[in-house]
Amino acid sequence: MRYLIVSDIHANWQALEAVLADAAGEYEQILCCGDLVGYGADPNRVIDWARTSLTEVVRGNHDRAGAFDDDLEWFNPTARRSAVWTRKTLTVENREWLKALPSGPRAVADFDLVHGSPLDEDEYLVRPDDFKDAFLHMFHRLAFFGHTHLQGAWSWDGGRHRPWESGASLDVRGNAAWLINPGAVGQPRDLDPRAGYALFDVRLGEVHLKRVAYDVTAARHAILAAGLPRSLGNRLIEGT
Repeated sequence: MRYLIVSDIHANWQALEAVLADAAGEYEQILCCGDLVGYGADPNRVIDWARTSLTEVVRGNHDRAGAFDDDLEWFNPTARRSAVWTRKTLTVENREWLKALPSGPRAVADFDLVHGSPLDEDEYLVRPDDFKDAFLHMFHRLAFFGHTHLQGAWSWDGGRHRPWESGASLDVRGNAAWLINPGAVGQPRDLDPRAGYALFDVRLGEVHLKRVAYDVTAARHAILAAGLPRSLGNRLIEGT
Protein backbone atom coordinates (compact mmCIF):
# COMPACT_ATOMS: atom_id res chain seq x y z
CA MET A 1 0.00 0.00 0.00
CA ARG A 2 1.16 3.53 -0.76
CA TYR A 3 -0.16 6.35 1.42
CA LEU A 4 -0.30 10.12 1.08
CA ILE A 5 -0.09 11.47 4.63
CA VAL A 6 -1.14 15.03 5.39
CA SER A 7 -1.67 17.14 8.47
CA ASP A 8 -2.61 20.67 9.50
CA ILE A 9 -4.45 21.61 6.32
CA HIS A 10 -6.10 24.46 8.24
CA ALA A 11 -8.78 25.23 5.65
CA ASN A 12 -6.15 26.22 3.08
CA TRP A 13 -7.66 24.94 -0.15
CA GLN A 14 -4.93 26.33 -2.39
CA ALA A 15 -2.23 24.45 -0.49
CA LEU A 16 -4.24 21.22 -0.46
CA GLU A 17 -4.82 21.41 -4.22
CA ALA A 18 -1.10 21.79 -4.81
CA VAL A 19 -0.28 18.78 -2.61
CA LEU A 20 -2.81 16.58 -4.38
CA ALA A 21 -1.48 17.60 -7.79
CA ASP A 22 2.15 17.09 -6.75
CA ALA A 23 1.49 13.65 -5.25
CA ALA A 24 -0.80 12.43 -8.05
CA GLY A 25 -0.12 8.81 -9.02
CA GLU A 26 2.09 8.20 -5.99
CA TYR A 27 -0.50 6.84 -3.54
CA GLU A 28 -3.62 4.69 -3.16
CA GLN A 29 -5.02 6.08 0.10
CA ILE A 30 -4.88 9.36 2.01
CA LEU A 31 -4.43 9.67 5.79
CA CYS A 32 -4.63 12.81 7.92
CA CYS A 33 -3.16 13.69 11.32
CA GLY A 34 -5.74 16.35 12.06
CA ASP A 35 -6.48 20.08 11.99
CA LEU A 36 -8.48 20.19 8.81
CA VAL A 37 -9.87 23.59 9.82
CA GLY A 38 -8.83 26.73 11.65
CA TYR A 39 -6.95 29.81 10.40
CA GLY A 40 -7.83 29.38 6.71
CA ALA A 41 -10.78 30.59 4.63
CA ASP A 42 -12.19 27.37 3.15
CA PRO A 43 -13.26 25.02 5.97
CA ASN A 44 -16.32 23.67 4.17
CA ARG A 45 -14.46 23.00 0.94
CA VAL A 46 -11.70 21.16 2.79
CA ILE A 47 -14.16 19.08 4.84
CA ASP A 48 -16.25 18.25 1.77
CA TRP A 49 -13.05 16.87 0.24
CA ALA A 50 -12.04 15.05 3.44
CA ARG A 51 -15.39 13.30 3.81
CA THR A 52 -15.01 11.57 0.45
CA SER A 53 -11.23 11.26 0.17
CA LEU A 54 -9.68 10.32 3.52
CA THR A 55 -9.28 6.70 4.51
CA GLU A 56 -8.39 7.53 8.12
CA VAL A 57 -8.18 10.78 10.07
CA VAL A 58 -7.74 11.84 13.69
CA ARG A 59 -9.02 15.11 15.07
CA GLY A 60 -6.80 18.06 15.87
CA ASN A 61 -7.29 20.78 18.46
CA HIS A 62 -8.67 23.18 15.84
CA ASP A 63 -11.10 20.54 14.60
CA ARG A 64 -12.30 20.17 18.17
CA ALA A 65 -12.57 23.94 18.60
CA GLY A 66 -14.51 24.30 15.37
CA ALA A 67 -16.92 21.48 16.15
CA PHE A 68 -17.80 22.04 19.81
CA ASP A 69 -19.00 25.08 21.73
CA ASP A 70 -16.21 24.72 24.26
CA ASP A 71 -14.41 27.55 26.03
CA LEU A 72 -11.64 28.94 23.82
CA GLU A 73 -9.65 30.72 26.53
CA TRP A 74 -6.76 28.34 25.94
CA PHE A 75 -6.39 29.74 22.37
CA ASN A 76 -4.50 32.96 21.66
CA PRO A 77 -6.73 35.84 20.46
CA THR A 78 -6.05 35.24 16.77
CA ALA A 79 -6.73 31.50 16.97
CA ARG A 80 -9.84 32.20 19.07
CA ARG A 81 -11.23 34.63 16.49
CA SER A 82 -10.57 32.09 13.74
CA ALA A 83 -12.28 29.29 15.69
CA VAL A 84 -15.39 31.39 16.27
CA TRP A 85 -15.51 32.30 12.58
CA THR A 86 -15.10 28.62 11.64
CA ARG A 87 -17.99 27.59 13.91
CA LYS A 88 -20.26 30.13 12.25
CA THR A 89 -19.12 29.24 8.73
CA LEU A 90 -19.31 25.44 8.82
CA THR A 91 -22.43 23.79 7.47
CA VAL A 92 -24.42 21.72 9.94
CA GLU A 93 -23.37 18.51 8.18
CA ASN A 94 -19.69 19.38 8.22
CA ARG A 95 -19.73 20.44 11.85
CA GLU A 96 -21.39 17.16 12.83
CA TRP A 97 -18.77 15.27 10.82
CA LEU A 98 -16.01 17.10 12.69
CA LYS A 99 -17.64 16.24 16.02
CA ALA A 100 -17.48 12.54 15.16
CA LEU A 101 -13.76 12.50 14.39
CA PRO A 102 -11.80 10.16 16.67
CA SER A 103 -8.90 11.25 18.83
CA GLY A 104 -5.57 9.56 18.25
CA PRO A 105 -3.85 7.21 18.33
CA ARG A 106 -5.62 5.64 15.37
CA ALA A 107 -4.12 2.40 14.10
CA VAL A 108 -3.65 1.92 10.36
CA ALA A 109 -2.21 -1.53 9.65
CA ASP A 110 0.86 -1.63 11.91
CA PHE A 111 1.43 2.09 12.45
CA ASP A 112 -0.48 4.92 14.13
CA LEU A 113 -1.86 8.37 13.41
CA VAL A 114 -1.85 10.96 16.20
CA HIS A 115 -2.24 14.71 16.24
CA GLY A 116 0.01 15.84 19.07
CA SER A 117 1.69 12.77 20.55
CA PRO A 118 0.85 9.13 21.35
CA LEU A 119 0.15 10.18 24.95
CA ASP A 120 -1.74 13.46 24.48
CA GLU A 121 -3.43 14.80 21.35
CA ASP A 122 -2.58 18.37 22.42
CA GLU A 123 1.10 17.81 23.24
CA TYR A 124 3.77 19.46 21.08
CA LEU A 125 6.72 17.28 20.09
CA VAL A 126 9.59 19.69 19.52
CA ARG A 127 12.47 19.16 21.98
CA PRO A 128 14.54 15.97 22.33
CA ASP A 129 13.00 15.26 25.73
CA ASP A 130 9.51 15.48 24.21
CA PHE A 131 10.36 12.68 21.81
CA LYS A 132 12.07 10.61 24.49
CA ASP A 133 8.85 10.52 26.50
CA ALA A 134 6.65 9.98 23.44
CA PHE A 135 8.57 6.91 22.33
CA LEU A 136 7.71 5.26 25.64
CA HIS A 137 3.98 5.52 24.92
CA MET A 138 3.88 4.29 21.33
CA PHE A 139 1.53 1.43 20.43
CA HIS A 140 3.46 0.58 17.26
CA ARG A 141 7.04 1.37 16.37
CA LEU A 142 5.94 3.89 13.73
CA ALA A 143 3.61 6.85 14.20
CA PHE A 144 2.82 9.94 12.17
CA PHE A 145 1.94 13.14 14.01
CA GLY A 146 1.23 16.82 13.32
CA HIS A 147 0.37 19.83 15.49
CA THR A 148 3.79 21.55 15.44
CA HIS A 149 3.68 22.53 11.74
CA LEU A 150 7.35 21.47 11.55
CA GLN A 151 8.18 18.78 9.00
CA GLY A 152 10.73 16.22 10.18
CA ALA A 153 11.25 12.97 12.05
CA TRP A 154 12.91 11.35 15.03
CA SER A 155 14.10 7.75 15.27
CA TRP A 156 15.06 5.74 18.34
CA ASP A 157 17.09 2.55 18.20
CA GLY A 158 16.85 1.79 21.93
CA GLY A 159 19.80 3.85 23.04
CA ARG A 160 20.02 6.87 20.78
CA HIS A 161 17.62 9.45 19.41
CA ARG A 162 18.28 10.86 15.97
CA PRO A 163 16.56 13.83 14.30
CA TRP A 164 15.78 13.89 10.58
CA GLU A 165 15.16 17.16 8.80
CA SER A 166 12.52 18.37 6.36
CA GLY A 167 12.83 16.82 2.91
CA ALA A 168 14.48 13.61 4.10
CA SER A 169 13.89 10.14 2.66
CA LEU A 170 13.58 7.59 5.46
CA ASP A 171 13.98 3.82 5.58
CA VAL A 172 11.60 2.76 8.37
CA ARG A 173 12.32 -0.97 8.13
CA GLY A 174 14.12 -2.68 10.97
CA ASN A 175 13.65 -2.40 14.72
CA ALA A 176 14.01 1.35 15.27
CA ALA A 177 10.97 3.35 16.41
CA TRP A 178 9.91 6.37 14.39
CA LEU A 179 7.89 9.51 15.01
CA ILE A 180 7.36 11.35 11.73
CA ASN A 181 5.72 14.70 11.07
CA PRO A 182 4.64 15.03 7.42
CA GLY A 183 4.61 18.80 7.80
CA ALA A 184 1.78 21.30 7.60
CA VAL A 185 -0.14 21.49 4.36
CA GLY A 186 -1.81 24.78 5.14
CA GLN A 187 0.43 26.74 7.52
CA PRO A 188 4.13 25.73 7.69
CA ARG A 189 6.12 27.30 10.52
CA ASP A 190 9.71 26.45 9.59
CA LEU A 191 10.37 29.58 7.46
CA ASP A 192 9.57 27.58 4.31
CA PRO A 193 6.15 28.63 2.97
CA ARG A 194 5.80 25.55 0.76
CA ALA A 195 3.15 23.00 1.75
CA GLY A 196 4.47 19.87 3.47
CA TYR A 197 3.33 16.27 3.16
CA ALA A 198 4.65 12.70 3.23
CA LEU A 199 4.50 9.64 1.00
CA PHE A 200 4.76 6.23 2.66
CA ASP A 201 5.33 3.07 0.62
CA VAL A 202 4.65 0.25 3.08
CA ARG A 203 6.04 -2.49 0.83
CA LEU A 204 9.37 -0.72 0.40
CA GLY A 205 9.43 0.68 3.94
CA GLU A 206 10.16 4.16 2.59
CA VAL A 207 8.84 7.52 3.78
CA HIS A 208 9.56 10.62 1.73
CA LEU A 209 9.05 14.06 3.27
CA LYS A 210 7.96 16.37 0.46
CA ARG A 211 7.40 20.10 -0.12
CA VAL A 212 5.51 21.87 -2.88
CA ALA A 213 4.96 25.53 -3.71
CA TYR A 214 1.39 26.77 -4.00
CA ASP A 215 -0.47 30.02 -4.67
CA VAL A 216 0.18 31.65 -1.30
CA THR A 217 -1.11 34.99 -2.57
CA ALA A 218 -4.52 33.51 -3.40
CA ALA A 219 -4.73 31.83 0.02
CA ARG A 220 -3.83 35.11 1.71
CA HIS A 221 -6.43 37.03 -0.30
CA ALA A 222 -9.10 34.47 0.65
CA ILE A 223 -8.28 34.96 4.33
CA LEU A 224 -8.55 38.73 4.04
CA ALA A 225 -11.78 38.52 2.03
CA ALA A 226 -13.30 36.34 4.77
CA GLY A 227 -12.57 39.02 7.36
CA LEU A 228 -10.09 36.87 9.24
CA PRO A 229 -7.04 38.47 10.91
CA ARG A 230 -4.51 39.86 8.45
CA SER A 231 -1.70 38.14 10.34
CA LEU A 232 -3.05 34.74 9.30
CA GLY A 233 -2.54 35.66 5.66
CA ASN A 234 0.84 37.30 6.18
CA ARG A 235 2.30 34.32 8.01
CA LEU A 236 1.66 32.10 4.98
CA ILE A 237 4.07 34.24 2.98
CA GLU A 238 6.68 34.10 5.73
CA GLY A 239 6.31 30.43 6.58
CA THR A 240 5.80 31.24 10.24
